[in-house]
Amino acid sequence: SANNPLVGRVTMNRQWAAFFGKGLVRTTEDFGLQGELPSHPDLLDWLALEFPRRGWSMKAMHRLIVTSATYRQSAVVTPEKLDRDPTNRLLSRFPRTRVEGELVRDVVLQIAGLLSPKLGGPSVFPPQPAGVTSEGAYGLLNWTVSTGEDRYRRGMYTFAKRTAPYAMFGTFDAPSGEACVPRRETSNTPLQALTLLNDVVFLEAAQKLGEDFGAMPGSIDDRITLLFRRVLTRQPTAEERGALTAFLETRLAELQTGQLKPEPIVSKKDGPQLPERAAWTLLARALLNLDETITKE
Repeated sequence: SANNPLVGRVTMNRQWAAFFGKGLVRTTEDFGLQGELPSHPDLLDWLALEFPRRGWSMKAMHRLIVTSATYRQSAVVTPEKLDRDPTNRLLSRFPRTRVEGELVRDVVLQIAGLLSPKLGGPSVFPPQPAGVTSEGAYGLLNWTVSTGEDRYRRGMYTFAKRTAPYAMFGTFDAPSGEACVPRRETSNTPLQALTLLNDVVFLEAAQKLGEDFGAMPGSIDDRITLLFRRVLTRQPTAEERGALTAFLETRLAELQTGQLKPEPIVSKKDGPQLPERAAWTLLARALLNLDETITKE
């Protein structure tokens, strides 16, 4: 009913939260008396009525939101905006939000060209320490790591054991599945940085990028620019390009003189370009560990 468009309000508030990190009503899970009031009540009402006017089309509403001036704002914080809207409740700038835990892995695999586009099918078992599911209460689950394309399926296809969910997702605040969680909290912990640095999935992504860019023709400057754009979807500044060039040249010299061993960094493959591949792997690993890589801004 247009006189009480509760379905439209709740639905569009959740869609808004997916794009902006939090809903117009921050308590996405509670529109009752204990929930918070909307930051933009007229906008929420308009979206709730526009939704049925556009045939209840999620795609149409998504296009409407992402082409809006609000969504297309810069995330840069100016002193004036910070003074007038310190918590960004009024959306004076685009909110910087980390992507969901499942998407952290998907983003990195997509950057490396490893993510499988396959749709549907049974659950898969990506790499993780075996002890996660073989220790503790409620029964043993032998986590047999999937091979081939299944190793790199999207996060939504990962097998879920409620008492021992996929460890990487939990590190990035994904719920366990034991209860409905309409609104996730976002934390920032050292364990997240260590996961990005050392988890097998992220190491394999860095190795794939190192293999591709180490063998790619062209100057170092051009390849660094292309790798930077691949990871961060923007051009590097002159300062960033200089820092990355210096990092690559230093690592390459250490690998060529034996100060660093290439075998732990890259898989053991024959070929004269092993040091180059290892150096580019280290550079890719550094870029994949940037906060900007897994943050919408």
